Amino acid sequence: MEVCGLIVEYNPFHNGHLYHIQEAKKVAKADCIIAVMSGSFLQRGEPAIIDKFHRTNAALSAGIDIVLELPYPYAVQSSDMFAKGSVHTLNEIGVSSICFGSESGDISRFTKSYETYNKHETTFKETLKSYLNQGLSFPEASRKAYEKIGLTTTNMDLSKPNNILGFSYVKTILANDLPIEPLTITRTQSSYHDQTITGAIASATSIRNQLFTDHAISSEIKDTMPAETLNQLQLYKHEATTWHKWECYFHLVHYRVLTMSLNELAGIHGVDEGLEYRIKRTANDVISFEEWIEKIKTKRYTWTRLQRIFAHILTNTTKADMEVAKSSSSVPYVRILGMTEIGQTYLNRQKKNMMVPLVANLSRNTDPMLSMEEKASRAYYSILPAKKKRDFHKQELQPPILK
Repeated sequence: MEVCGLIVEYNPFHNGHLYHIQEAKKVAKADCIIAVMSGSFLQRGEPAIIDKFHRTNAALSAGIDIVLELPYPYAVQSSDMFAKGSVHTLNEIGVSSICFGSESGDISRFTKSYETYNKHETTFKETLKSYLNQGLSFPEASRKAYEKIGLTTTNMDLSKPNNILGFSYVKTILANDLPIEPLTITRTQSSYHDQTITGAIASATSIRNQLFTDHAISSEIKDTMPAETLNQLQLYKHEATTWHKWECYFHLVHYRVLTMSLNELAGIHGVDEGLEYRIKRTANDVISFEEWIEKIKTKRYTWTRLQRIFAHILTNTTKADMEVAKSSSSVPYVRILGMTEIGQTYLNRQKKNMMVPLVANLSRNTDPMLSMEEKASRAYYSILPAKKKRDFHKQELQPPILK
């Protein structure tokens, strides 16, 4: 059985994601598609617009056979750590290939770029460190370091978000000599950062922007996603009374910062170089999350980096907590969120070959990363009314979704 892995967030699932699944099946000649998906909080540090279970339902209805959860310590991270958790999770469940969307669309460019990077890794790291010390943001410092070793935008544009992630996936596969074939398809029509809807295939950013602006699902939004995504969005809004965005959490993270000592704040993952003083100082003068980020943001500390830090403040994720993920060579478990009959058949055959535990829910919470996952889940649902909060968190204790 040919099994292809996808690395996703589905925030929310849309027509571009459906195209990705369909094309991945073709290029990988896959009998089974497995997606590893970020849970409550996402790679750019944002809360997911609807919870992981409703997003899982949408994915299973659209052609995914198994949905796995990417552990929080990898999900809310820069590209290399995000890739480490995602690729190793898919490797542990036995995928034969990973297919990702990219602006490049040419896998040979990724593998050749890795060969260049591998030859000049020391120079790259030294150059990166130098530019970071000069106060550049990580993305800008990385771009200049890649140019230093000959990886220019001519042969591989590593300023593009999907190329950056794809390159991190390929690096993880090749550097660890994993038995996975990397594949890519060209991202079509919309750009990752597009702010407005321009057609039937739109960016998740533009869809979220319009949902938050309209507070409803307009006909324009309906054209961008499958019917089951619309159903899951409406269902979640009805049940939870809200779609999630950072402003919903402002009062909670604001209270956390105001009541934390400087030492406690400095112990949070990502709070480095005296940033705790800047966060504390600005907390007294802000009335919204957006205003707060604008006051703290610098060339070095970008909007995305600060969102990740605030996610770690909200979930009380410390530097010590994160050492578990940083020091491990693989992932400590694989958690199943949902599966189809095809997925269940594959899993029944594959689980005896797995080297790490297969986790169905959080009821036997023994691994440190599962403890972090539970904290993230509780933080995510904390903005809901008390009864809804309890009801939604009970899902964490239930068996995986079967479609």
